[in-house]
Amino acid sequence: MNVWLPEADEVLIARAPVTFATGAATRVKGMRWFRDTERHDIQGELAGWPEGPTYIARSTGDTVARNTVKGAAIAAGVAVMGLLSSQPGSVGPGRSDKGSDTSQDQPDEVEDFPVMWAAPGTLARTLPWQLDPARCSEKQYRTHAVITDRRLVIVGFPYVKGNEKHIDDTVLWETPRSAIETVELREFKIGNDAKITFSDGSWCRVSSVARERLTRYLIEPLHFIPLDSLTPAQRKAAESFAAAQAPDARPPLVKRNACCCFRIEVLAPSTISASFGHSSLNTVMDTNGTELKLTQYHPGDFLT
Repeated sequence: MNVWLPEADEVLIARAPVTFATGAATRVKGMRWFRDTERHDIQGELAGWPEGPTYIARSTGDTVARNTVKGAAIAAGVAVMGLLSSQPGSVGPGRSDKGSDTSQDQPDEVEDFPVMWAAPGTLARTLPWQLDPARCSEKQYRTHAVITDRRLVIVGFPYVKGNEKHIDDTVLWETPRSAIETVELREFKIGNDAKITFSDGSWCRVSSVARERLTRYLIEPLHFIPLDSLTPAQRKAAESFAAAQAPDARPPLVKRNACCCFRIEVLAPSTISASFGHSSLNTVMDTNGTELKLTQYHPGDFLT
């Protein structure tokens, strides 16, 4: 493994897979656009980018026809599920609470689907083309976001199917955390997307199967508690948890949850996988330094 790591005095916080998002509404399904602030297509203006596909949003008539077919299929499926659920030993609904069928941003999710919104000279225009699934297949290459206490870094590496530990990082792009204005979760359809707005007003829409890991510490204040500020019992619990993880585990990151319990997270470079980023090694302790059982967690104690 050749894993990118930050400077010695820089704190590694998270690593998660990331790509530009993909349209989900019928009119823009499977598509994405790169726009300036007048909604002009700018992909031909992006320095160093190879040529990519040119998409045309589906017409209203085509959209209505597709939705009619889709609606009929859903209705048939509901009828079948209803029949199954009335039988002994029937299947459950299998519904996930993540995502939403209702768009809160019709212009940018239903009528159009920009994944880059950038005036000339703005930061979003510098993002690497490897984030685009249409230009860089995930079957051959993967891109991850690495978050530290100083910066957001995009790395890329060749993907070897069946070998999740094959990591050979190349730094593709980075920016200081101070250049990130806001990070907003986007729940439309699957619920894997996030909108990252930079301080110059440009933004991008990205997707990650580990979205919460990617965005949590870009949204939450860091506010990690120094180990020497913990009580002896709390520090012992945090350090013992870290020691029980992988041999290359980094020092534990400790935060106080709203319920006053303490979240302990540990990152170990050796646990990074090509598909999911770093493993989520975490636990929760109470104010006495006692590690809690899952049944004792408060709702805000759970991590994803």
